[in-house]
Amino acid sequence: MTSRHAAASGLAEGLPPPVAVSAATVAARASESGRTLVVLDDDPTGTQAVRDVPILTTWTKADMRWGLQHPVFYVLTNTRSLSPAAATARNRDVLTALTSAARTAGHGFLIVSRSDSTLRGHFPLETDVISAALLDLTGLEIDGVVVVPAYPEGGRVTVDSVHWVRTTQGWLPAGLTEFAADATFGYSASDLRDYVAEKSAARLEREDVLRVTISDLRAGVASVTKILMAASGARPIVADAMGEEDLRVLALALMSAEALGKRYVYRTGPSFVRARAGQEMSQPLTPREVRSLVEGARHGPAGRAGRRPGLVVIGSHVAQTTRQLEELRKLDGCVFRELDAARLADTGTRSGEAGEAARWAMASIADGNDVVLFTSRAVRASGDAEASLATAREVSAGVVEAVRRCVAAVTPWWIVAKGGITSSDIATSALGIRRAWVRGTLLPGIVALWQPAIGEYPAVPYAVFAGNVGTDSDLSKVVGLLRGDIV
Repeated sequence: MTSRHAAASGLAEGLPPPVAVSAATVAARASESGRTLVVLDDDPTGTQAVRDVPILTTWTKADMRWGLQHPVFYVLTNTRSLSPAAATARNRDVLTALTSAARTAGHGFLIVSRSDSTLRGHFPLETDVISAALLDLTGLEIDGVVVVPAYPEGGRVTVDSVHWVRTTQGWLPAGLTEFAADATFGYSASDLRDYVAEKSAARLEREDVLRVTISDLRAGVASVTKILMAASGARPIVADAMGEEDLRVLALALMSAEALGKRYVYRTGPSFVRARAGQEMSQPLTPREVRSLVEGARHGPAGRAGRRPGLVVIGSHVAQTTRQLEELRKLDGCVFRELDAARLADTGTRSGEAGEAARWAMASIADGNDVVLFTSRAVRASGDAEASLATAREVSAGVVEAVRRCVAAVTPWWIVAKGGITSSDIATSALGIRRAWVRGTLLPGIVALWQPAIGEYPAVPYAVFAGNVGTDSDLSKVVGLLRGDIV
């Protein structure tokens, strides 16, 4: 362990114990408010912390009316893959449809802007847009923007306002991780107060940011509520969390302040949504439950020894994903093909590369193999942040073309997508998913399993696996569960 890393015991040293708060207590308080929690998710991986929750990939007024019938629902905006201007327009479009539907139904709502637990995404742009749109569309003025990226089960916690990421060597401040060097959404600060100031391009300073520390959370709901009540004018508030009970205390304090008239927009990682909705930290789906979902879908070709062949698509190029890919190579019954990112990004060669890969994948699945398509691992330098994002979109378009051609001819029994942009684009553009249910996770706290409700391939299980989470062997475990190796 290097000097930059910390042991888990060191992060918790000297802290008071968590306050015991049950999920049922939070759920009851949330039900009293009568408002639906609407999660605008900038990529599909935010659903990996919840169970039996609906998700929309389109946002017509009818879609929103359907979502508002539930205590919580997700809208996949996929804005992390968009330019700032396009992300602005999309958030505005979603909120316009939502407020119209809510007005017709006479139903209240709260907004979560769910983004990356390693701090990548359009911040503070998205919360600025949401706050301004709510004022324009509803007359509602936002008092505070609550920033709580902690995702403890995924190895991200915040202590004394410093955000930490668990690595193979120990805990590392977020600003020192590979994620902070992201070509599009890079940053240098690990203290969330400094992060807010850095990302605001000098509009805000560290001193402008309110904070809720672990000590505040573990002093109880009243202590946190007092801090939250001090916010006005969309003031940023950064919140610590090391575990579920910390998040539940924060949720109760927010509801207490909201009952007193305060209004907030939440900018969060995956875990806060579960805590604020009052859901338990559920166990992963059992092998029997997974088997039932797979067998209930449209049957694909028969595999060897009774296996149900599927499709794995890997777009994420972070080191964590690359290690998982190398472990997957050890699994019997999988065949692999690399997609040349340079050829996919070039519109002149994209169709040729995608077509060749699709034909190979069709034949391989028809032969009973599990097919793994992965983009070349090297990160392609593309100049500035927007150029890098544009290149990523072009590559993703090529991946989608290959997958769409393949599944239209030979539908696999199950599909896994690795990486945020990859999983969103495949869901919407390759599989045509408009509405789905998040049935649960395949591993503790990570890897959401969707069951499409409206789409071109209804009911085919679709596993959404973030690029930046999981152990080296976790992708292999997911494939083993879906194809029935694990019982």
